[in-house]
Amino acid sequence: MSKDQNYSEYSEEGEIDQEEMVPGKKTAVLVDGILLNGPTTDAKAGENFVKEACRLIMEEVVLKSTNVNEKVCEWQPPEQLKKLLDLEMRAAGEPPHTLLELCQDVIRYSVKTNHPRFFNQLYAGLDYYSLVARFITEALNPSVYTYEVSPVFLLVEEAVLKKMIEFIGWKEGDGIFNPGGSVSNMYAMNLARYKYCPGIKEKGLFGLPRLILFTSAECHYSMKKAASFLGIGTENVYFVETDGRGKMIPEELDKRIWQAKQEGAVPFLVCATSGTTVLGAFDPLDAIADICERHGLWLHVDASWGGSALMSRKYRRLLHGIHRADSVAWNPHKMLMAGIQCCALLVKDKSDLLKRCYSANASYLFQQDKFYDVSYDTGDKSIQCSRRPDAFKFWMTWKAIGTLGLEDRVNRALALSRYLVEEIKKREGFKLLIEPEYANICFWYIPPSLRTMEEGPEFWAKLHLVAPTIKERMMKKGSLMLGYQPHRGKVNFFRQVVISPQVSREDMDFLLDEIDLLGRDM
Repeated sequence: MSKDQNYSEYSEEGEIDQEEMVPGKKTAVLVDGILLNGPTTDAKAGENFVKEACRLIMEEVVLKSTNVNEKVCEWQPPEQLKKLLDLEMRAAGEPPHTLLELCQDVIRYSVKTNHPRFFNQLYAGLDYYSLVARFITEALNPSVYTYEVSPVFLLVEEAVLKKMIEFIGWKEGDGIFNPGGSVSNMYAMNLARYKYCPGIKEKGLFGLPRLILFTSAECHYSMKKAASFLGIGTENVYFVETDGRGKMIPEELDKRIWQAKQEGAVPFLVCATSGTTVLGAFDPLDAIADICERHGLWLHVDASWGGSALMSRKYRRLLHGIHRADSVAWNPHKMLMAGIQCCALLVKDKSDLLKRCYSANASYLFQQDKFYDVSYDTGDKSIQCSRRPDAFKFWMTWKAIGTLGLEDRVNRALALSRYLVEEIKKREGFKLLIEPEYANICFWYIPPSLRTMEEGPEFWAKLHLVAPTIKERMMKKGSLMLGYQPHRGKVNFFRQVVISPQVSREDMDFLLDEIDLLGRDM
């Protein structure tokens, strides 16, 4: 190639001025009009921006957003928020002070999920150790697929998975961290199908019988999504009836399995739930495991929400029988506050079933002639290529507060839940749906205008409107965030979830006082 056409030595006059060159630098080179010598990033400006942004995060998120006297959210409707935020991306970059102002706006108008009065989801609060772990992994920007690029994080994941397997009650097992409990459930569903018919990996769905899976009528919606995504079909998800507390009825499961067989279909999987999303119900795992053994079915337990009760010697009884499961989904980012996202799929099988099911043997990543033990290259157990080191957040928290500290988080959350339940029973205008066994407290607020009305169609129609109205008022005021929903024939009710150790008894009292304040005129 011609130097004149493709690259050239560079100076303003077209020749290199040796006296003006930086000592030790090689001759400047242009390729396609781009100067290649030295970095073009302004490192000093970048470092200063990081320092200022960290100061902002510390002041506005770590300190201010966890202050009970601050708002949970600065509510703005979408069109108004678009006007308040400068969302436009432009041809030229913008100066650091403008970017810091944007960062401040982002924090200001975002929901403060670490606020003591954020009760809206199955995650909440700020764990300082997990936060630092996230800072480290974001700065290092690793991808966990091979030991050569993520030596520390692969060993951390191995250690955390081993400990989680121990708490499930297995002597050995396997596992992998995934981007969400929904993905863990999908992994388990696909793994169970692969175990039943290994040829599906190469031959696909062609020639397979009609496969049926069974799950609770109170299961997470990800089960339907997974069945759709995997080509099983949502019509082949048989939902098993639950009792008044939301638990799967084993006798109904057995009936549904026999029904599927009589239809000429092939049952292959049962998914039990430990901690349902709305009611916080725990399916009877021992009885379900008996049925699975009798019919030769894979038992998966979706313990994404309730799995953390395993850390408590007092409450692990809720998951009695979980050691009999073939796979378990467990999300430490929920009750144990490891930071979103931190979700594990644990598998009892130790014969490399995960790897056999998901491996593609990419030769540019998983070379077998590497200079170290390639069994630590775990990326072929995943459907992902790039994968975040999510286990590190949980590991850092576990190292910081220990197993006893994690146990205390569970026990404290459930003690606060118990306190709130007793307060609801005492107060006029509040009514429990059911007596909770976990941290989900479901209740109605009945405003004064409805307290003397008979519980008929008109009463329930009016009560259905109460929770959405109060939710709107609390959001616009910014005083707290609390979820609500209708559920299986019951009109809208509040679902309060206690997680964060920053939450106090005073916050429980405030919750009920505020609902009454915002709804007493209805």
